[in-house]
Amino acid sequence: MTVEINNESGSEADSTGLVRLAEFTLAQLRIHPQTELSILLVDEDTMSAYHEKYMDEAGPTDVLSFPMDELRIPDDDDEPPLGLLGDVVLCPAVTSRQAAEHGRTPDAEAEYLLVHGLLHLLGFDHAEPQEKVEMFGLKDRLLQLWDAERGMQVHGPSGTTPAG
Repeated sequence: MTVEINNESGSEADSTGLVRLAEFTLAQLRIHPQTELSILLVDEDTMSAYHEKYMDEAGPTDVLSFPMDELRIPDDDDEPPLGLLGDVVLCPAVTSRQAAEHGRTPDAEAEYLLVHGLLHLLGFDHAEPQEKVEMFGLKDRLLQLWDAERGMQVHGPSGTTPAG
């Protein structure tokens, strides 16, 4: 898996952890190990410009996804797809602010949003109720597997921090 990360946000972020999570998530989804992904961390002004230009919405957002080769999760019998997955753009300033609102640490919020962005790159959406159930259920399972991989429980259902 080729995962490149570029932090242009001016904020500190766990770049190594985000790359590891992306690699883990894509391996769990059976995406070809030579698939390419870019993660870009940007400041609020840049994210606002992207949000307006590509989504026609004002102000910064937490995550945007830009698919390239429209790769999809393979069926059990199919070969894993190879290609350019695309770009996930995160805004650490927004992520940090909203983390507390969601009961998460800034790092856990960034992980939650990265998996969310990756699923969008793979064709998942949450505009319709059934799509949301499928996407958020898969996101929950992936984050729980990630927690198990690291031997620590950080993510609860729907990405919330577990009580305790």
